[in-house]
Formats: sequence, C-alpha cells, structure tokens
Amino acid sequence: MLLYFFAFLGGLALFLYGMQLMGEGLQQAAGARLQKILEALTGFTILGVALGAGVTAVLQSSSATTVMTVGLVNAGLLTLKQAFGIVMGANIGTTITAQLIAFKLTDYITLILAIGFVLQAFCVRRKIKYFGQVLLGFGILMLGMSMMGGAVTPLRNYAGFVSFIQTFAVHPILGLGVGIVMTLLIQSSSATIGILIAMASQGLIPLEGAIPVLLGDNIGTCITAIMATLRANINAKRVALAHVLFNLIGSLIFLVFMDYFMKFVLAISPENNIARQIANAHTVFNVINTLIFLPFAGKFTDFIQVLMPGNSEEIPCKPQFINEDMLGTPAIAMRLATKEVVHMGNMAKTNIEKAFASIDDFDSHKIAYVLEHEPAIDILEEDITRYLTKMSEKQMGEEMSARHTGLLHACNDIERIGDHAETIAKKVRNMHEDSITFSPAAQQELQQLRALVLEACTKSLAALENDDRTMAQEAVNITHQVKLKQKEIRKNHVTRLNEKICDPLSGFVMLELLINMKRVSDHSKNISQLVLGEF
Repeated sequence: MLLYFFAFLGGLALFLYGMQLMGEGLQQAAGARLQKILEALTGFTILGVALGAGVTAVLQSSSATTVMTVGLVNAGLLTLKQAFGIVMGANIGTTITAQLIAFKLTDYITLILAIGFVLQAFCVRRKIKYFGQVLLGFGILMLGMSMMGGAVTPLRNYAGFVSFIQTFAVHPILGLGVGIVMTLLIQSSSATIGILIAMASQGLIPLEGAIPVLLGDNIGTCITAIMATLRANINAKRVALAHVLFNLIGSLIFLVFMDYFMKFVLAISPENNIARQIANAHTVFNVINTLIFLPFAGKFTDFIQVLMPGNSEEIPCKPQFINEDMLGTPAIAMRLATKEVVHMGNMAKTNIEKAFASIDDFDSHKIAYVLEHEPAIDILEEDITRYLTKMSEKQMGEEMSARHTGLLHACNDIERIGDHAETIAKKVRNMHEDSITFSPAAQQELQQLRALVLEACTKSLAALENDDRTMAQEAVNITHQVKLKQKEIRKNHVTRLNEKICDPLSGFVMLELLINMKRVSDHSKNISQLVLGEF
C-alpha cells in the first residue's frame, strides 16, 4: 500500500511540474508582458473578465493571475471593481487545464514527450522551442495523471474508502470541505481537479460525489490571494475577500441546485466519459457563477467595502502635470515635463528617506511604503519618457533641445534612485528578519553618510525645479563629500572586521548599503549637472 502512496505522490509531483513547465512555455510563446495587459484594463468589468480568463489560460494558474492582480491593486494601478472582473475571469481561465486533461491521450504520452523534447532541445527558433516546452510540459502532466490513476486503482478494493467517497453525494458539505482542504494542501486547483478525474476514471467517485469536491476546490484556491495580501494595503485585502465570497456564495448556490446542475452537465457531456463530465462541470460552474455576479459587480464591490471598511492611500501612479494638448507649444510642454520629473523625483526622495530611516529603527510600515510606491515611480518614468519622445517631433531651439535631452537623462536617473531605495528597503527588511545589527561606530558613520546623500538628492531636485545653478553646484560639491566619506567608511569597516568588532554577516550588508547610497549620490550629481549644462 505504501508503494501505491509513493506512486501517487510521484504522479502528483509530475503533474504539478508538467503544469508549471507548460505554463512557462505558453507565457514565453505569448511574447507579451502580461502585467502590462492587465494594467491597460479599462473600466468595463466584462473586459476584465476576458483579460483575466486569457491571462490565466496562458499562465495555466488562476493563483498567479490573482496574485498579480493583488499586486496591481496594491500599487494603485487597478480599482477594486476592475480587479474583481479579472478574478472572475481567472476562475474561467483555469478550467482550460481540466478540459485538456479530459482528453484521453494516455496512449500518446510517449509521442507527445518525444516531440516536445526534440522541439525544445534542437530547434533554433525560440517560438518553436517554447511550443516544444508546452508539449513537453503537457506530456509530463499526462504522465503524472496516468501514474495517479494507476496508484488509486487498488482503493476500489477497500470498502471503507469507497463508502467514505460515496457519502459526498449524500452529504455534499463534506465533499465541499474535502475539496477545500485538498486545494489548501496542494496549492493548486488544477491538481485537485486532476486527482478527481484520476479517481473518477477508476470508478472510485461518481459525478454527484465529484461536484461538491470540485466546488470546494474553487474556494480553496483563494488561499493564495489571501497570502499575497498579508503585507498589502486594504484595497488589496478587499480583492482577496471578494475572491473568497465570490467562490463561496457561488458554491452554496450550486449546492442548493445541484440536481439541476448535474442534469445540465450530463446533457452537454458525452455519455460514459466521467473525465469530460467533471471538466465540463468545472467550466460550467465558473462561467455561470460569473454571469450571475457580472450584472451586480459594482454593488458587490460596494458590499465588500462595507464588510471591510477603512481608508487606503491612493498611490499617485499617473502624471499630474504633463498634458498632450500642450505639445504644440514646446515651451509650455517643457515646463510641464520639468514639473512632472520633479514630482517623480520627490516620490523617489521620499522612498529614500523612509528606507534610510528604517536602517537604525526598523519600521515595517515604512518598508511597505517604499515597496508599494516603487512601481508607481516606474510607471511615471515610462509616461514622462513617452511624453518627451513625442515632444522631440516638434521644432525646438538649441537650448530647448539640450534641456529636452537633459530631462530624459534626469528621468532615468530618478528612476534609478527609486530602484536603489527599493533595494535598500529590502536589505533592511532582511537585516531585521536575520537579526543583523551594526556596531555603534558603524551606525554613526552610516548616519553621517545618509545625511549627505539625502542632502545631495534634495538639493539636486530643488535645483532642477528652480533652474538654480548655485544650488546645483552645492549638490555636486556634496556628492564629492559622499565619495570621500564612503571610502573612509569602507576602510574603517574593514578594520573593524579584522579586529572582530563587527560580524562578517553585517559586513556584507554594510558594503551593499554603501554601494547603493553612493549610487544614489551619483544619480543626484547627474541631475545637478543637467542644471549646470554639463551632462
């Protein structure tokens, strides 16, 4: 019996690995930045459903789509209503895996594996290689299904197990609970469906017993979204709550009308093909559940906000000043672009301040602030660069052309400052988690360096905003002090390490912090040189 159990676990492992390989191949073959597709979402919930279904079909994981959506909501790039549309679509998209599994391709597994391997290993064109990876992943997935089916076959001889499984048809709430627990443990709704199909194909579970487990599987898959919101803001937590209630309410409705639901599934499915019946039940549930909720999406999200009240800070991820209507007047457009670059710079500077402040006195809220606002800085950089690129199509004088080129450079420098703030924040978080501390002497030196870096950053942005050459020169002078101070600290730190005053682990962290602080100073210098005309 133990050997059969190990065979089942091995089959499950192959199933999960094959699904991952297949999803990665599809994602690469798609050639598109899926997150950008979701960011481009309009206010129409139905479009969110379509995008959620499409992205999930590519990723082969509703959990991945939901986690991505939670991240976008957390960054302020999607509203709760838009995100709910994607979540509903993700539930539909994940049924593609079950439909693929339901095809009886057991006799062709070795052929699929062979073709997939040849295409991936020997083809030069990337698209064909990715297609080979998809076939290889699908073959491994089907091999895992075959192993699980063989492993559960002996269970037909155990009256106790068969009796327990058959109670799901009489007590569907029990089946619902089993489905939830299975998916919580495996962390994959598709794997739970795969196990169901494997067992049903061996005559272990009838359709009326499989449906409650299937419904519980849809509830259990919400755990990934819940885990993704542990460090997120309240809007992201609302997405997770909407996901849970959407599947929970839908499952309860379908349990009440299960007889009608089962008759409908049998009517649209081939007779004596339990695998296709389960796959169709999975698809029909998610499609009909979405159609039920779709007309009330706005009211439902309002209800979620009532259930989870509170204010969430809206992260300013969209431009505040640039206006494409002003492109016809380059002088005004340039001024607006400068104001937008400074606005972006102030966001990056705030991130630097909060990351620095957490080095000595760890504050999880400040770290979370930095990590939440960094994507907004990246979005602004893209929007400003796009605006400045359109400006280049207009006629500009020599001085304005130089300013235009300088702003492009400054925009890039500010984006890099934001990246370094994010890196420092993550290093500080790791320090706290690993209980790494600095010696008093190291702390004091870091405080001095941080003050200089922050002053250089502040003065360079002020110089850019006011076109102040004097302040720009002051910022450049401070960056020279930063360079000297950083060298001094590195030298002192090596001495402390040799004298065993500082721990080697803290030494590595110290050097990484010094590198990032120096680079923030370098980018501040670049911005100042723009004002001085030396870039």
